[in-house]
Amino acid sequence: MAQLSPLIVTLDGPAGSGKSSVAHRLARRLGLRFLDTGAMYRGLTAVCLDRGIDPGREPAAVVELAGKVRMEFDWGTDPPRLYVEGRDVTPRLRDPDVTARVSDVAVLPEVRRVLVRAQQRIGESCPRLISEGRDQGSVVFPGAQVKFYLEASPHVRAKRRAEQLRQEGRAAEESQVLVGIQERDRRDTGRSEGPLICPEDAIRVDTSDLTLDQVVDRLEAHVRTRYGEAVAGPGGGRSSDAAGPGGPR
Repeated sequence: MAQLSPLIVTLDGPAGSGKSSVAHRLARRLGLRFLDTGAMYRGLTAVCLDRGIDPGREPAAVVELAGKVRMEFDWGTDPPRLYVEGRDVTPRLRDPDVTARVSDVAVLPEVRRVLVRAQQRIGESCPRLISEGRDQGSVVFPGAQVKFYLEASPHVRAKRRAEQLRQEGRAAEESQVLVGIQERDRRDTGRSEGPLICPEDAIRVDTSDLTLDQVVDRLEAHVRTRYGEAVAGPGGGRSSDAAGPGGPR
């Protein structure tokens, strides 16, 4: 079988726009790996908190830790699990304390530079992936073959996030979630390093009135129309070159 061409697809957008869910499903359909860059910031945040480091008060300690810890994705799981220093931190990533403090970590320019380079190394080693985050098409992979920017109104995003939390058995007031999302938007768009923007060559998709499957269908159709020769199978494919922990950082 002929080797498939490199294909990097980026999904950017604000919190609650559906990036992670869409990227995960789209990667499965196209036979690409799924790189959840937000998990890397959450993973670093979790390790900081577990080691007693306050990200808001000890930024230098966060930066030092970012430069030392080893992060690896287990590509053999679906979705991939994140290991930090050999420890599976995936169960910690959505804990309330991590969610509350991840912005303090993500806003640090030195941390972003470290993790951006780590993400670029993953792209160099695995040049067939879907990478989602807030600066993927603008900073991390500016030369990506396909770029998408997902958006939705703050109220729609707050409703989705509150429903997600309730499904996980956590109490969630939509009004409080909305305040958190608006604050996250302010911080993401206002930071000096890797701010949340829509790349000029990205395709904007408003997900407010679309179901998850409708969004994935739309993105899949676009990728297949433009890069069908680089896509594995007729949909629902899985990457066959999975590697366990010890893969690219």
